Amino acid sequence: MKRCWVAYATPAREYLWALELPDTACIAEALAAARERAGAAPVPWESATVGVFGEVRRRTDGWADGERIELYRPLARDPRARRRERLRPARR
Repeated sequence: MKRCWVAYATPAREYLWALELPDTACIAEALAAARERAGAAPVPWESATVGVFGEVRRRTDGWADGERIELYRPLARDPRARRRERLRPARR
């Protein structure tokens, strides 16, 4: 058996589910197990991009014991562009 965390965050709330699954389980199976525990949590289980510690992965990939599987929200704006816009008035 191996353990993992499944994580999803919105600006208002963070969700985190601890799981223990067979060694052969893939990310999709971990998401399915977390979904069972989540109840009515507003998580885009099917459409969200997934990754492990910030590295995008396929749902058929595995993970190492103790890793955190993350569901990513699309960004409203590019953080680099937003920072450039903030700094533009200071440069003038």
